[in-house]
Amino acid sequence: MIRVIVVDDHEIVRKGIIAYLQTEDEFDIVGEASSGNEGAELILELKPDVVLMDLMMENGNGIEATKHVMEQLPSCKIIILTSYYDDEQVFPAIQAGAFSYLLKTSSATEIATAIKKAASGQNVIEPKVAGKMMNSFRSENKKAHDTLTERELEVLLCIGNGMTNQEISEKLYIGIKTVKTHVSNILSKLEVHDRTQAAVYVHRNQLL
Repeated sequence: MIRVIVVDDHEIVRKGIIAYLQTEDEFDIVGEASSGNEGAELILELKPDVVLMDLMMENGNGIEATKHVMEQLPSCKIIILTSYYDDEQVFPAIQAGAFSYLLKTSSATEIATAIKKAASGQNVIEPKVAGKMMNSFRSENKKAHDTLTERELEVLLCIGNGMTNQEISEKLYIGIKTVKTHVSNILSKLEVHDRTQAAVYVHRNQLL
């Protein structure tokens, strides 16, 4: 049996979810709460396997409750079940320790399946939320040199090879003033102070 607690301030939603889950033999609904504070207290007392947690509630929201629970009961699997999937809700919830993230547009069967998967250690992330997380991951892992133009990157590699502006000018067939402009732009985009730091950047990121 999977021991479950449902935390949601909308009674109709909460009772509806519980009523459906009670039709399946795998679930034991050990408790319910209508606020984040009440939910966190109940979870720590009853130590369920899985929790369905709403986000926007009075008297303690789902993010605060999730963080509080995970600090003291990290084995608990908290599934966020909400209508919201904006950045201000998604990332704080995941950072707080939420195990899965579903939208309330999910069917009862999908919610039940997510609970079973959570109990066995498998995450379920709503596709819209997963897309946001991937975009954030790509953004966080984007290197400073990815913002350089093709020509600026060529100049940067020359700097990495220890070439002077004159040597870069001759190699790339561009004027000295143009080289200086590119170097200035490169230093700005890489947020470094001089050519030496730019050269260090090249080698540190193995661009050569």
